[in-house]
Amino acid sequence: MSTPERSGPEASGPETSGPEASGPEASGRLAEQLLRLTRRLQRAQKRHMEPLGITPAQARLLRTVAHHDGLPRMADLAERLEVVPRAVTSLVDALEAHGSVRRAPDPSNRRVVRIELTETGQSTLRALRDARRAAAEDVLAPLTDQQRDALGDLLDSLSGPPGSRC
Repeated sequence: MSTPERSGPEASGPETSGPEASGPEASGRLAEQLLRLTRRLQRAQKRHMEPLGITPAQARLLRTVAHHDGLPRMADLAERLEVVPRAVTSLVDALEAHGSVRRAPDPSNRRVVRIELTETGQSTLRALRDARRAAAEDVLAPLTDQQRDALGDLLDSLSGPPGSRC
């Protein structure tokens, strides 16, 4: 006698209905599901970004430069990305070779280098945004509009107020 095959989020873990569905066991299960979903989304994004010739780390740096008030210094980028300055140098080198950013001297301190987006960088950001949306669509395809709205509401609850996100 065979058991029916389970699909969906409950397929990967033990049954969690009833009183044992809450508490640490349920939280652990949810954490695992969120991690799996995050990895799946990252793989999908990487697949969609590949044709752009940009790595996920480079994409993150581009977004950080674009959202910084003014032209960031290399140290600003390292702090914001929580990486060592050498890692930012490597990322900037690659993005500069790609034509997406350029180094610009700071007018008030010639020892400081600022990073600015180029027109190519702006168009790359638009393409990255499209790639991220396509990756999300791949992952969310099985959900109805109503389920997507519910998931969005739940994720908003978990991420806190807009100003508190990391």
